[in-house]
Amino acid sequence: MIVPLTQLGAGEVGRILSIKGGYGIKQKLALRDVKEGNMVRIVSSSHGPVVIEVNRNMVALGRRICERIMIIK
Repeated sequence: MIVPLTQLGAGEVGRILSIKGGYGIKQKLALRDVKEGNMVRIVSSSHGPVVIEVNRNMVALGRRICERIMIIK
């Protein structure tokens, strides 16, 4: 099932399928190791930014950017 990152709940895991956006957004996310093909785990998504774990690193992302990140559950 393919869903945006914002649709996952705390503790859920998925693989990044694609990132909708231009070179700038993809580059900023890549610097934080958020790239297509990487596995992500949601740490917190209830209020405020979405906190994810990617390759043992915690990253906080705004909800608008998370809506552009498509995940395979």
